[in-house]
Amino acid sequence: MTGNRFERGFENTLFASRWLMAPFYVGLVLALLALLVVFARELLAEVSQLQALDETHALVWVLSLINLSLAGNLLLMVTFAGYENFVSKLEVENHPDRPAWMGRVDFSNMKLKLVASIIAISAIHLLKAFMSINTTDKTALAWQLAIHGTFVVTGLLLALMDWLGDHGAENRHNR
Repeated sequence: MTGNRFERGFENTLFASRWLMAPFYVGLVLALLALLVVFARELLAEVSQLQALDETHALVWVLSLINLSLAGNLLLMVTFAGYENFVSKLEVENHPDRPAWMGRVDFSNMKLKLVASIIAISAIHLLKAFMSINTTDKTALAWQLAIHGTFVVTGLLLALMDWLGDHGAENRHNR
């Protein structure tokens, strides 16, 4: 009987340790706030020079804002999904603004969405480099292309591994 009580206490302690992740999610919320400050600073700096913007500079500016927005979305998704998957469920089922994906993003989905967001952010950086190709260092551009290609291949491999894992589990289940 003593062993069971010890085991239950140990397991309860292990289960409660999930709350050690909560400060990480608070840190991600602070990082989201920092991104908002950078977004606002970038927006204000360029709006004050709106009359002088040429087409290329305007597009690069818009891409920078989109990039920051994607990074913010990524932070929010990792925060919500990570908290729900590893700490505790968010009790917002009846809230009208609750994102449709909440509660349905498991670790595998989160990993793929993370890689897809990184690829999108990398593509925006690459597009910005192409937009200013006359002033871009060709070696730096080649590195950006190689890194972007690595992200794409990594995303494809992760998706393939998840697909194989799902089909392997499905085949074991059907036996």
